[in-house]
Amino acid sequence: MKNIKYSFGFLLGALVFLSSCRDFVEPNIPYSEFDTGAYLRTIARTSTTFNFFDLANAKFALTLEAVDAQDGASVETVEIMVQHRRLIPGVGLKYSPAAGPVLIKTIPLADFAPNDKSRFLRTSFEISATEAISKVGLTAADIAGGDIFEFSMILTDKFGRSFNRGNVSNNIAGAPFFDSPFQYFVSVVCPSDLAGTFTYTSTDMDSAYGSCPGTITGSVVLTAVSSSPGAYTVSDGTFGLWNCYGDTWGNGAVRINDACGRLSMSGADKYGVGYSLTVLSVDANNLVFTWLNGDGETGTTTLKSNQGKPWPLNLR
Repeated sequence: MKNIKYSFGFLLGALVFLSSCRDFVEPNIPYSEFDTGAYLRTIARTSTTFNFFDLANAKFALTLEAVDAQDGASVETVEIMVQHRRLIPGVGLKYSPAAGPVLIKTIPLADFAPNDKSRFLRTSFEISATEAISKVGLTAADIAGGDIFEFSMILTDKFGRSFNRGNVSNNIAGAPFFDSPFQYFVSVVCPSDLAGTFTYTSTDMDSAYGSCPGTITGSVVLTAVSSSPGAYTVSDGTFGLWNCYGDTWGNGAVRINDACGRLSMSGADKYGVGYSLTVLSVDANNLVFTWLNGDGETGTTTLKSNQGKPWPLNLR
């Protein structure tokens, strides 16, 4: 009988405990300065890059959820700060403005609203690239591919406390469930889409290893390198020259690189010889360039664009 009583008591206690559970994580957040607090869970990263070729329409956009002991209602404001940075080779990071981040947007509690996914309040916002560029004291002409805009947030609650990137714990900032870094890095990217099979015409070829006068035609494949955006392996870095005098490309590992429209060649052929490229002209149908390798071999190549996919006119 005693065992039955104990077992029943244990079962009853378990039921009471389980019935008291709620479908959320109690926001006893391990901030460095507070026992409990608030954080901003990232629900959706709607847009977190700026397209260098379309800055006028680029934007930074998020959906955030305010998590605290009052289901988000303790939020007073969320201030969004911004600062631009650029890595200068051999020098280091250059920030604009140099004095530190500047306020670009304030989100009041009134902009947070209930949702049908959780019991916490949510808000969505957008900040245009044009606004961000102006706020840091720059113009569109000052922006380059690879630049980064650092957006940081300061959540102030109705008790006067502030939560930000400086006092959030690593667990809250980086853990997938919480996803509350209070800081977002928006890169200026240059989308590149040069992969494909292209027909070519090669002229002005020169080589100490064999003769190839006149004009030759053929096709070449540019294959995107998944681990290196903007890089494409070339199925024949000589664009027919070696085939013309009896050699083959084989296992050459030469790439054409697109860095915001600036084309270059890197890597080496099967003999360990490097390559370079100089763009002569470009229009929607023809990309004309001269290639040169370390053995002095060279040629002028015209790559024809494919139907429905003209060459980007910014290539240089």
